[in-house]
Amino acid sequence: MANRIPITDFSDPMLDIYARTPEVQLLRYREPKPGVFIAESPKVIARALDAGYEPISFLMEPQHVETQGKELLARCPDTPVYVAELAVLNELTGFSLTRGMLCAMNRKPLPSVEQVCKDANRIAVLENVVNPTNVGAIVRSAAALGMDAILFTSGCSNPLYRRAIRVSMGTIFQIPWTILDAKSWPGQGMEELKALGFKTAAMALCEDSLSIDDERLGAEEKLAVVLGTEGDGLAEDTIATCDYTVRIPMSHGVDSLNVAAASAVAFYAINKGKNTKFPVDNR
Repeated sequence: MANRIPITDFSDPMLDIYARTPEVQLLRYREPKPGVFIAESPKVIARALDAGYEPISFLMEPQHVETQGKELLARCPDTPVYVAELAVLNELTGFSLTRGMLCAMNRKPLPSVEQVCKDANRIAVLENVVNPTNVGAIVRSAAALGMDAILFTSGCSNPLYRRAIRVSMGTIFQIPWTILDAKSWPGQGMEELKALGFKTAAMALCEDSLSIDDERLGAEEKLAVVLGTEGDGLAEDTIATCDYTVRIPMSHGVDSLNVAAASAVAFYAINKGKNTKFPVDNR
């Protein structure tokens, strides 16, 4: 039986995580230990549990306790479950819930770059991508299109912010990732990638860029695709230290794509012909 707690007092301190704590503060909630994040919707919560993340509490509509939340709650019998009607939950959280269900979860310690890249041949590196929607979309494309891991610079929107998780459809819990130390990119970070055997390909609008479908890219045993911030793209020193500069051919006078769209094209192109299997997830 779920540990149901009807919400009768909006000021209950146990609801602070959902109602009164900005995500930046959740990130630092238990410093120096890893912080907290909010997972939204049954599918996303299930994927986080599958990846070993520990739940703190649930927040959901009463009807979901015995319906779409039943299996999740059976996996977490001792976890508090705060319940209220959807209108109350929306007022409490300040946004419209997806499928009326949230779960506060503990973050894990970040793995090292070496751990994330240990068995990887194709990785994505995101440099200062600040929009959580773009981060989530890139993560989903990376997971779907054959990438083995993702590295984020410290200037990126955190991949465990609620909107990034939601847009990724929980695939952030299905692909290895970590965040680079603020002082390590591009210098030390690039050196570490090269020491691990990776060639690096900067996505940039330069005249001497290779086409993304150039055979030389596909032939590389280990390749890191480096994508830059919205608008400005990659920093010049990042481009200068990469082995390749790559662009997507355009038509109709269009000079570039949104970074999330560009990532999907790039990930597919560099994996095409590598016997990559793309199994369909019908969950």
